Amino acid sequence: MAVTVGSLVSNGEHPTGSTNTVPSQNMSLVAQARSAPVLEKLPDTMRAAVYRGKDDVRLEEVPVPEIASGEVLVRVHACGICGTDVKKITTGSHSSPRIFGHETAGVIAAVGPGVKGFQPGDRVVAFHHIPCGECFYCRRKVFAQCPIYKKVGCTAGFEPSGGGFAEYVRVMDWIVRGGLVKIPDDVSFEQAAFIEPVNTCMKGIEVLGIQPRETVLVMGQGPIGIILGVLAQRRGAEVIASDLFLSRLTIAGDLGLKASIDASSADTVAEIHRRTEGRGADAVILAAAGNALIRTAMAAARPGGRVLLFAQTVRGEAVIDPSAICVDEKALLGSYSASIDLQEAATQFVFRKELDVERLISHRFPLSEAVQALHMAAHPQPDSMKLVIQSAING
Repeated sequence: MAVTVGSLVSNGEHPTGSTNTVPSQNMSLVAQARSAPVLEKLPDTMRAAVYRGKDDVRLEEVPVPEIASGEVLVRVHACGICGTDVKKITTGSHSSPRIFGHETAGVIAAVGPGVKGFQPGDRVVAFHHIPCGECFYCRRKVFAQCPIYKKVGCTAGFEPSGGGFAEYVRVMDWIVRGGLVKIPDDVSFEQAAFIEPVNTCMKGIEVLGIQPRETVLVMGQGPIGIILGVLAQRRGAEVIASDLFLSRLTIAGDLGLKASIDASSADTVAEIHRRTEGRGADAVILAAAGNALIRTAMAAARPGGRVLLFAQTVRGEAVIDPSAICVDEKALLGSYSASIDLQEAATQFVFRKELDVERLISHRFPLSEAVQALHMAAHPQPDSMKLVIQSAING
């Protein structure tokens, strides 16, 4: 493969901490990078967490991806675990083998012929989907339905599926042109890895059309629910957060979402009606996975209100009251994936630290513990929030 190879030395990674599974004696990635020798030759193989079927992920040695003209190879430093990937693994909805992981930040290790604007050593975050901008759906701003958007443009091997749960990721040419973002020196890899999820949340808020002084109920206070709540609050909404875990409501409160409902001890629907003079919320965001809560979300919305499904990414059936839509004139909406139109806004939101997204990270794992990390993500606990795999940590 005809490439330009460079040093993997980089700056700005978050140090590991006492709440992480990465041992405390490990150096931060900054210290490791500064003390590491300059790599002149790419390895032939790398470690990766390989999906082999339903609930079956294995740490394997696989070839380092080869890159072609217009493409780059990124040495992964941080990859957030997204609930969408977890659901693909736990349901076995996708063919195998694959290497998932799409909230990816790292350092360019090599560039193919014709790449402009990027060079080895650049710190970058890569989107895994970018639309064509010209098709029927793109002209209507429904970018996630674009056939090109549906193609995954980052891979660590096998069927392209993101590839962030590996040491190296191949970023394809159309992603390099439109979805590769340089990371400033004062921004950590972990922070930068939030750009794609923040973009998806911004898109959801746009779809919901939140207006100032509206009451917005956000059901589910994982990292995504908190980001959605903060973005709704920035629109001038009065946000009420709900969750079964009091610890998550505490984190949400620390990040500015002071009004909350403890769903483990209170009836969320009754409580939201009590707080809105019996009407219900103007808008409800369902940021908790599964279909069982859809009917609850609909009941929590006022007549003429809106409900946004944000975490219902597994195809199936749900029980709803159709008269709530017809007679009560409630709107049931959906939002999926990111919007190219919001890419710059999401990037600046993260880079300017308008929300300290790193406070949402509860656990950090070296790549050697990726299987354990994915198991934890599939079985969330009160103290588990955002989980990050740090591929550049030797573990």
